[in-house]
Amino acid sequence: MQRVLSTYRYVNQPLTAAVLRGIAQAGITGVEIFCAGGHFDYRSPQVVQELAAALAELGLVLHSLHSPTERDSSSGRVNGIPISISDPERIRRLDAVDETKRALEVADRIPFRYLVQHMGSGRQAADPRKLDAAFASLENLAVFAKERGVTIAIENKPDELGSPASLVQFLKETHLHSLRFCFDTGHAHIDPGIGPALELMGDRIVTAHLHDNHGEKDEHLLPFEGSIDWDVLLHAFAKTAERPSLVLELKERAAGAAAAAEMRAAFDKIEARLGDSRADSR
Repeated sequence: MQRVLSTYRYVNQPLTAAVLRGIAQAGITGVEIFCAGGHFDYRSPQVVQELAAALAELGLVLHSLHSPTERDSSSGRVNGIPISISDPERIRRLDAVDETKRALEVADRIPFRYLVQHMGSGRQAADPRKLDAAFASLENLAVFAKERGVTIAIENKPDELGSPASLVQFLKETHLHSLRFCFDTGHAHIDPGIGPALELMGDRIVTAHLHDNHGEKDEHLLPFEGSIDWDVLLHAFAKTAERPSLVLELKERAAGAAAAAEMRAAFDKIEARLGDSRADSR
């Protein structure tokens, strides 16, 4: 199993070579980079070139990018202007599509497999106008991504627009067959539950965000620190024809926390349980 970490863990600081070195020293071999201006300036050719050099030096693979959710976050914190590919206002929607394309262009310099994409910003209802806007955006972006060898993976969220049921219905109605899903464990645990979400999203899941919570808010805890039944989840993943890529997506930790050791231990436990699940399914 490739060990992949989302840089969401470090999103409130620049993604420097030193940060990447710490990730590599934790025994992690791949990264999903969160596209936020103060963290990773995906629009800057120099920044992208420096990232490519650092990844090569450290032996890290760029597994995926998380599409930008805000713009003008130059302060180094995720507190810019929200953007949404499902915005009914055409100018704002096109601005979100443009930002997403700038992120996808990173693949011209550093190949990666998936772009993880939200349907909207914040908690939103499945308004038909927003669904129409999302269709127009994703029809365009899917072609742009395919030209760069990237698959767009829509992430489930605990709201009506991004719910597993809404996402499945959206793909059924739009026939955007190249789109896939990113299964977010923490979001699914909040609503509608891990089991129902897995059943709905099924074989279209190609990558997964692993984090835990207690079923009430999006805490982004280490796996096994909340109330998710990881045996059920990992057993389901082990039975799939093509197991999804598993990406650890944590929030920033307090200074001095033994983050590297904790992440390594979580991956060790996940790998052991996946092995047991595969053995049980034979």
